[in-house]
Amino acid sequence: MASPLSDLIWSVADLLRGDYKQSDYGKVILPFTLIRRLDCVLEHNKAKVLAEAKEKAGESELVLERALCKASGHSFYNTSSHTLTSMLAEPDQIKQNLLHYLNSFSPNAQDIFTRYKFSEQVDFLSAKNLLYMVLQKFTAFDLRPLVVSNADMGSVFEELIRKFSELSNETAGEHFTPREVIRLMVNLLFCEDSEALTKPGVIRTLYDCCAGTGGMLSVADEHLRAMNPQASLKVFGQELNEESYAICKADMLIKGADVKNMIQGNTLSHDGLSDKKFDYMLTNPPFGVEWKKVQKEVEAEREKLGFAGRFGPGLPRVSDGSLLFLMHLMSKMQPVQDGGSRIGIVLNGSPLFTGGAGSGESEIRKYIIENDLLEAIIALPTDMFYNTGIATYVWILTNHKKTERKGKIQLVNGIDLFQKMKKSLGSKRKELGDEHIETITKTFGDFKESEICKIVPNIEFGYSTITVERPLKKEEGKVELDKKGNPKPDASLRDTENVSLSDDIEEYFKREVLPHVPDAWIDDSKTKVGYEIPFTRFFYKYVPPRPLEEIDRDLKAKTEKIMKLLGEIAK
Repeated sequence: MASPLSDLIWSVADLLRGDYKQSDYGKVILPFTLIRRLDCVLEHNKAKVLAEAKEKAGESELVLERALCKASGHSFYNTSSHTLTSMLAEPDQIKQNLLHYLNSFSPNAQDIFTRYKFSEQVDFLSAKNLLYMVLQKFTAFDLRPLVVSNADMGSVFEELIRKFSELSNETAGEHFTPREVIRLMVNLLFCEDSEALTKPGVIRTLYDCCAGTGGMLSVADEHLRAMNPQASLKVFGQELNEESYAICKADMLIKGADVKNMIQGNTLSHDGLSDKKFDYMLTNPPFGVEWKKVQKEVEAEREKLGFAGRFGPGLPRVSDGSLLFLMHLMSKMQPVQDGGSRIGIVLNGSPLFTGGAGSGESEIRKYIIENDLLEAIIALPTDMFYNTGIATYVWILTNHKKTERKGKIQLVNGIDLFQKMKKSLGSKRKELGDEHIETITKTFGDFKESEICKIVPNIEFGYSTITVERPLKKEEGKVELDKKGNPKPDASLRDTENVSLSDDIEEYFKREVLPHVPDAWIDDSKTKVGYEIPFTRFFYKYVPPRPLEEIDRDLKAKTEKIMKLLGEIAK
């Protein structure tokens, strides 16, 4: 739900109206919110930093940086004598003081404002005599960590981005995932490793290849610390959108995470962490977004490296690159002997079944299932995301399944587990309550069949596509033969059949085909093995049609009512 704080901050737009287009409000509001947050975080130790900067003025850059970070209590600092509030005392110098203040941040923080091209906004606001008023507005917001937690601040940024994206006709869902969905995914990710994660001093790594504003990384870190205060989670991420990356980086700076682990750029064309493997991976890649822009790089990597690269199993159609992100994550799994890895990814319905046997999508599913990597798929309710109301699914993958899970895939149907929101946010009309998250997590952990849970052997998702041929006949009905004396196939009568891998092809052919077309045969050279996951089929419930007598009664009653109305009109 929208927070009162995000609404209050967005009210700054009232000052911008007229001088800014609505679609540009975020270019001012988002970076100013970041600056105010950093300003509030550094406020407590400001005097210590200034004193240390004066004392260490002649030292090397490295020594000075370490000393100032220690004084600030964070991995960043600001050496300006000003705070945002103190600048208000010199209204005629507001632009110069603000720009100097920005340049006084440590280099790792300055990069954040460079991503927003913020100095251009400062120039424009100053020229329009708005800079002082905007700054005055933001200094009224108390964004100290004691008042606004990191988790709440993350939610504020996400809500501001959603508002900005709506006005810009952009896709807010590319930037962040609803917090309750992240909580569910984190539960599912850590559920099977709960024993190991509660050991004192445990250290784990977590990666998000579409990090957005860092929400998944933050929620996972909070969850693990709640499980085990002595645990340490090293987070890594990569994000394409520069503004989202800037917010993510600022969040990590405040939390003391190593911002060198946060990479800006396109994950598919340039893997910024190519030398890394991770214990856990979480992501929500864009739904149904084409990858034509990076097609050349992706195809070149597959051709050059094959299975030694990221895309060995196959390439999906260019119109939807979500399975590319999944293969990217799979390539970063720790070897089993080093503990293995677990992956949680949100996908739409397309990766479940798009593409027949031999297609890129089917080949990717084949690789995943035949290597026993897919642990579970959880169907979420529709209308859960801000930018789409379509069906979505959480896939859980691992290369170290427990013995009882080996050779099986767990399907959990959570489409009816939701509560309606009092106020819709974009396309988001439903949310998961705590009880829904608990139900799904427990169902997953119990690994027992129920009304909402099916446990299916891997082989049930595979099939052979066989090509059924029939003979080409002359006008008089005689079969045409080739040079070897075999019947020539009639292309116009050619057909295909999908045969489950659990079924014998010859037996199926004798049972299902030959009784209807006794002269048919199978062209074995064209047989292909494919995989699909028809999720809804496993939860289908047959509802018998109403008796004809009941339907007749209803029709008669409706007809009589219509005739009565027509009679009244005719009077």
